[in-house]
Amino acid sequence: MTYTASVVGGSGFTGGELLRLLDGHPEIDLAQATSRSKANKTVGHQHPNLRHLDLRFSSPEDLESVDVLFAATPHGVSMEQIDRFRDAADTVVDLSADFRLDSAAQYDEWYDGHARPELLAESEYALPELNRENLAGADLIASGGCNATATILGLLPLFEHDVLSGDERIVVDVKVGSSEGGAGGGEASSHPERSGVVRPYAPTGHRHEAEIQQFLGVDVSFTVHAVEMTRGASATCHVFPDGPVSKGDLWGAYRGSYEDEPFVELVAGGGGVYRYPEPKAVAGTNRAEVGFEPDPGNERLVVFSAIDNMMKGSAGQAVHAANVALGIEETAGLEFQGLHPVGAP
Repeated sequence: MTYTASVVGGSGFTGGELLRLLDGHPEIDLAQATSRSKANKTVGHQHPNLRHLDLRFSSPEDLESVDVLFAATPHGVSMEQIDRFRDAADTVVDLSADFRLDSAAQYDEWYDGHARPELLAESEYALPELNRENLAGADLIASGGCNATATILGLLPLFEHDVLSGDERIVVDVKVGSSEGGAGGGEASSHPERSGVVRPYAPTGHRHEAEIQQFLGVDVSFTVHAVEMTRGASATCHVFPDGPVSKGDLWGAYRGSYEDEPFVELVAGGGGVYRYPEPKAVAGTNRAEVGFEPDPGNERLVVFSAIDNMMKGSAGQAVHAANVALGIEETAGLEFQGLHPVGAP
């Protein structure tokens, strides 16, 4: 069976990634791409890697009827337009923060409130490694934040396999590329300002903390740095367990959680140049690399994870979740394994 799909907000970075993935998807036909600012222009005008597509951006006011609609819109748009989106498609996958959290109280605390809080209980978090069972047949799906995705994937096995109880101190430092700011990232994301920096732009209170708290049930001390890469999110988690944890305990937990996952690879101190998770190694892919190193002298565990923020942290996660929801082979349209060597992602 072949499904039809549209991408609302197709002119942005994440929208372009969705278009790239859906163009190569064996069971989804790309029917429409919308853009308010680029209406009537060809997709290739905005995304030069997609010049071969015989498709023009249409107005978001003129939605076609499709099986699945991907909304790559800024925060606040989907909650206002959700009825239109659901009228146009049986399944809606939102890539903004509009439906990631469970309650209106969380949106009051972390965002600016919510226009449709009654729908929050209906939405399913898109990360299959965390929420696969609930995604099957879901019709409202919320793709996770890239920083939260990297952190959750790094820490999840420690909770799934009772290495941690949730009372431990956890400090998370995330380094992220400029594409996180979107196509309109502003002065801080311009090349002269971004080049050469390791800039803490969210030392405390980053909104993605809310997702980590919700899905892992733990508070973390969380800081995000902007660094000079285009793609990528790299999380280093410093975990201080209540008792000793061996490397064998860690291998058992991480293999137990990820051995059968198609898009998670364990990279934990092996040989070669890339001994730990590296964003450059997963650029353009839906893969996540996860690794760890115990530090018994300081009673600490160091956990590393690396993703492409626009793929596993956004568009790739959204397509993966849609595959699960629609009953399609999970890896369909997501088989690209990356390139090596490659320049800065």
